[in-house]
Amino acid sequence: MTRTLTKGKLGSTRIRKASNYLFVAPAVIFIALLMLYPLLYNFYISMRDVNVGTFLTGTSSFVGLRNYRAVIGDPAFAHSVLISFIFTGVSLLFQFIIGFALALFFQRPFPGSGIMRAFLLLGWLMPLVVSASIWKWLFDGDYGVTNYLLQSLGLLDKHQYWLSDPQTALPGVIVANIWLGIPFNTVLLLTGLQAISVSLYEAAKVDGANGWQRFLHITLPQMRPVSLTVLLLGFIYTFKVFDLIFVMTAGGPADATTTLPIFTYNQTFKFYQFGTGAAAASLLLLISLALSIVYLLLIRREEAA
Repeated sequence: MTRTLTKGKLGSTRIRKASNYLFVAPAVIFIALLMLYPLLYNFYISMRDVNVGTFLTGTSSFVGLRNYRAVIGDPAFAHSVLISFIFTGVSLLFQFIIGFALALFFQRPFPGSGIMRAFLLLGWLMPLVVSASIWKWLFDGDYGVTNYLLQSLGLLDKHQYWLSDPQTALPGVIVANIWLGIPFNTVLLLTGLQAISVSLYEAAKVDGANGWQRFLHITLPQMRPVSLTVLLLGFIYTFKVFDLIFVMTAGGPADATTTLPIFTYNQTFKFYQFGTGAAAASLLLLISLALSIVYLLLIRREEAA
């Protein structure tokens, strides 16, 4: 009788464990089909000589790391990596500084702060293609508002074709991306500021610390983990930006705004070199993955300190 009850309990326990796996099965299947499979298939293509002809016939040959060597040895790839780091670095710098300043501004309650924060998020909530189209119109050389305002202020004598000039095209898309990323930085940094205990500031006031000292010795150290998270997420998101640049300049003029995602797109869908395009996409993923590992190490060091 006891053995029967024990077997019955074991059987019911196994059934409960199996049912738990069934509940997570849809999420596992979703991740496997829409994330894991494309990654593995992309890696598979990057190791083969896949072009239009071999893609249609399915007779691509295995070439090992030849596609990776071809991509890394291509001067256009080095140029796209450089443009990507410039685009990402400048965007992150201003997004973080302006976002931090706005977070400090919204931390103190004042009438209408909720409405202002809601309006701040509108630009972030708009579809990226719509935002890119608006900025493309703003920088238009013939009808753009930017030229009109600068000429009205006497800062510009003639029409400037911002997105058609290799000297100003990259700054133009950087300005648009900064505008898009400010709300994201503001919201996350504001959440971090609100999590800081008020008692720390009150104790510092009692000790005679002024506003700058409280910011330097309380706010910045307490915001370090949040700041690392914001910067990492911002880097990963900004480094792989494609649609904003594609709509505004399509990587031109003269490859002035050809970032690594644009380079990958051109290799795959413009030159139909699917193997080298997949290799470039894999390198883009590896760069983001390497930074994620660095972030985890930094966070672990912060927690251990």
